[in-house]
Amino acid sequence: MIPPTIPNLVARAADHPFLGKHLALGHGAAGDIALARFDDHELTSAYEPIFDISVHALAQSLSSGAEGVDRFGDELGFQAVTQRLDAAPFDVFDPFDRIADDQELVAFDRMSRALHAINFFGAQRHGLLFLRVHERLLKSVKYDHGLHFSNVLMSFGLSPSRIVIELPAAAVAHKTFLGYLTKSYQHYGFKVAGNLSNAGQILSVSDTARLDFIKMDAATALRDATVKPLVGYASRLGIPLIFNRVMDEPQFEALQQYDVRFVQGPLFNAHYHDRTA
Repeated sequence: MIPPTIPNLVARAADHPFLGKHLALGHGAAGDIALARFDDHELTSAYEPIFDISVHALAQSLSSGAEGVDRFGDELGFQAVTQRLDAAPFDVFDPFDRIADDQELVAFDRMSRALHAINFFGAQRHGLLFLRVHERLLKSVKYDHGLHFSNVLMSFGLSPSRIVIELPAAAVAHKTFLGYLTKSYQHYGFKVAGNLSNAGQILSVSDTARLDFIKMDAATALRDATVKPLVGYASRLGIPLIFNRVMDEPQFEALQQYDVRFVQGPLFNAHYHDRTA
């Protein structure tokens, strides 16, 4: 089967009453990507790489530093970021503080998820697509989390199996709610990641909430000296652990002392953007 292109997927989105009003093919220098129109803004997608740094020898990585990340790490996948077309790379557009109505936020979320899926799959990117879910959205949708987005993807001819729905720490803190959300999204074909606000939250992860990935802020884990126990506990659970928001070289080098496998953050974004531009 021939993989769909971005123009193909934008054309399919036009068949959806809501998406057809908001999504369109870009123009000028952005003519090869999909754009979304929201509140007089033109929005597009950026993708933060998530690297598997165990692929090559760590000795090589230590000598090359983050500038050589493409020589020792392979991409597990990418975190989608919504940004204005005229903004600097990875300058996040966040509507959650300016929109009071939860249903309007649900609509924005559905629009942005479709936008990121079109730009990701239409460009034939490899790996997994990580999509964040805000706490307010989880509370606004009462049941069947993942049903609507799964139906949209299948109408595009895309599979939910390469998409990771990333839950906020507030959801992970509630074991019963976490179990329900995880099972619901997985039922509709998605993978699920959970963010930890602190190391102790990993205890909420169990067979009742069998996450596919766990994410932890690198600075917090290093400050609290919990990198090693987190790596060990996640290994016992058999769940991949991603340290995100890696800001600088010292943090990156400190993480490598503890057999950390997956990393993400601003340290790598500029280099990756330059390499793929």
